[in-house]
Amino acid sequence: MTDVVTALIWRGEEFLICLRPPDKPNPLRWEFVGGKAEKGESLEAALIRECREELDVEIKVNDIFAETDHEYPDITIHLTLFNAEIVSGEPKMLVHRDLKWITPDRIPEFNFCPADKDILKKITEKYGNK
Repeated sequence: MTDVVTALIWRGEEFLICLRPPDKPNPLRWEFVGGKAEKGESLEAALIRECREELDVEIKVNDIFAETDHEYPDITIHLTLFNAEIVSGEPKMLVHRDLKWITPDRIPEFNFCPADKDILKKITEKYGNK
């Protein structure tokens, strides 16, 4: 199983989502910023690195919001979504096709990666009717 870390980053009542590039698995689907943890790397360190590489921001990693396992045809992942906050920089599209800040009630408008479905449900349950 592969460890994948992602960040739930809020700006007011909106959280950040990123559109995957067309040349990656799950092309042109929305996701949270993040990626695979490298061998020997802590989950928190992996998330900090991924946010630097993908958005050019420094983050503070807070507590775990949710965890889930998902089986894709070619890989099984354990996905950990951390609450996180940007402490330096403005998100840039270094890897992604687009970035958006959305409220939880807009989740159904976007085509997310399959691994995110259970986590999105938890976000809706906790924050959905703000």
